[in-house]
Amino acid sequence: MRCYLAAEGLDLPKQLQRGALILTSATDHLVNGNFDVERMLDMLRDAVGRALADGYSGLFATGDMTWEFGSERNLEKLLEYERRLEEFMQANPGLQGICQYHRDTLPLHAIQCGMRSHKALYINDTLSRLNPHYEC
Repeated sequence: MRCYLAAEGLDLPKQLQRGALILTSATDHLVNGNFDVERMLDMLRDAVGRALADGYSGLFATGDMTWEFGSERNLEKLLEYERRLEEFMQANPGLQGICQYHRDTLPLHAIQCGMRSHKALYINDTLSRLNPHYEC
């Protein structure tokens, strides 16, 4: 992510220092290595609130679903999270983001779950504004 942002011309040290950019691989959303849906949504709720309180117009977050999964690999829990996240994002326009599904690290079923749970897809730098796989 650092390389991509730097290649786009973003002054990483400056944005990191002022707190406008946070890059982390923390796993605070995991409990004993297992993904906790409520904990993750609470963390996002708090982060959006802090961003707005700090004067930003919102928060843009991205997460690698391989990491989000934790060691549990529970696809039903992942799908529950993705659906609830989409609902949360629709109710909180101050939050935007991308859930990263990598076909070389996740089972096909997990990728299909992700495709069904979000209204928009980014595939190879192309946005499909209307996701034909989306299920409410």
